[in-house]
Amino acid sequence: MKECLYVLDGRFDQLRIFYLIVYRILSGYFNIEHKYKLLPNLRFFSLCCKEKIHDFDESIVPLLRRMLNLKELDLNLVAESHEKFIDGDTLQKDIIYMPQLHKFTFNICSTINHRNFSLNEHIQKMYKYFANNQIVTCIDHFQEKAYSQYHIYSYRCKLKVYIDITNNFPAGLFTSVTKVSLYDERPFEHEFFLRIAESFPFMKELTIENRKAQGRLIKRINDNQILSIIEYPNLNRLDLTKTHDDYIELSLFDTKMSLPHNIHHCVGYHSLKRVTYCFTRYITGYNCAKLAALYLSPVDERDESVHYYLPHTCIPETSTGQDFLPCPAKISVLAGGRTN
Repeated sequence: MKECLYVLDGRFDQLRIFYLIVYRILSGYFNIEHKYKLLPNLRFFSLCCKEKIHDFDESIVPLLRRMLNLKELDLNLVAESHEKFIDGDTLQKDIIYMPQLHKFTFNICSTINHRNFSLNEHIQKMYKYFANNQIVTCIDHFQEKAYSQYHIYSYRCKLKVYIDITNNFPAGLFTSVTKVSLYDERPFEHEFFLRIAESFPFMKELTIENRKAQGRLIKRINDNQILSIIEYPNLNRLDLTKTHDDYIELSLFDTKMSLPHNIHHCVGYHSLKRVTYCFTRYITGYNCAKLAALYLSPVDERDESVHYYLPHTCIPETSTGQDFLPCPAKISVLAGGRTN
């Protein structure tokens, strides 16, 4: 991250376009002596941070205020807010005031600890500055973890990743998104998974985190073969390591969910053992026959039974289907080439 800041310290006086993708922004990185130098020639700036930012007001806001002549701005980030959500007032005060800014795309999720606040108040603050056909707003309260989440994004924002979708998801069509994660403290039912399939037709990776059992009524309806089939035709990785057993059963044995062949599946070993009745539940023609690889956790507690149960599935000695090591900052710069 420090290398990125050096590019923005004023020495590249002809810098006009700057695209920045970072894994995290640590507190204090922006407290450098040249942080007040302006960037008058910068016209296009894009920032994507993959981890939560803990000091938005002290890091991102001062950086943007140095870019007086921006014409296009794109922000993709998650921020932990201490006093209030990042809403229309915040964007107007710190960003939209830029006199030459004519295109602003954003995907911003802010979280705060539970407080007494008005939901309508934050939504109305967005519509003060944006037409309702330009933005999407979604707010969620999580009682068990004692925090609230406010997600705002513009329709023109070309999302590639959509994280922490809840039951309040407003739907829509997101053809550029390939990686999705679902999280809620309320169960996900059949209709919700249909909405996900319709909204993300090119989804390749799906992570579900939900510890709540699905409704019994839905299960009875499912037994009567009434529900539409959930189809994820482009999915190649499904992570269910933090879910209730119901979702594992849905993905492996339910005839109302159709997964493609050669899928990589991540699941808890003990959950899989329960769902398969200690690896004795042999049912042909279901999704469990389509697995290319199965990643189990914890790795050291599994036995050979799972190999006999799925003899044609690769079961590696690792609990994840991908490398989660932090990636270095990626910088894309177009400039005039002259330095001070």
